[in-house]
Amino acid sequence: MSPERDTSRPFDGAEAAAENDAAASEETVLLDAVLTPYRSLPPAGFAILMTAIGAVGFFAGIAFLTIGAWPITGFGVVEIGLFYLLFRLNYRSARMFERIRLTPSLLTVERHDLKGRVQRWSFQPYWLKVQLDEPIESDTPLLLRSHGNALAIGRFLSPAERLDFANALKAALVSARR
Repeated sequence: MSPERDTSRPFDGAEAAAENDAAASEETVLLDAVLTPYRSLPPAGFAILMTAIGAVGFFAGIAFLTIGAWPITGFGVVEIGLFYLLFRLNYRSARMFERIRLTPSLLTVERHDLKGRVQRWSFQPYWLKVQLDEPIESDTPLLLRSHGNALAIGRFLSPAERLDFANALKAALVSARR
């Protein structure tokens, strides 16, 4: 079963889980994790990088203008603009996140996308299985399985982060089942 297939609809029991959400919020929270994509270049670093690229582009453009190769300056401006646009799109994708919250009676997964839309799934911890196949590579999904359905979470995490989170979630599920 493809994990992507089931992510657009709630699992069985989601309606009942939503009704119990108010009661679950008063329960002991065993795990409350927010998974976010990692961005190695902070906004201040991006500003410095764009300033440096802009300065190099400016001086290169002046050099090409002085030797009469003015069309190259135009292409340089377009390249710098595309570089900026691609970085902005990359930072925009960092706004998505997943929140996993576990109480003794309910595990909820909320996926927030780029446009602010929220998808929500609920599971009973007793029936939930966490699956992360070996060897763990960049495309190995971390799956939550219950009653024949699967939900992939943490797709944007590195393999090491995915393994760490899977272990933490498994340990929290053991606590929830007691």
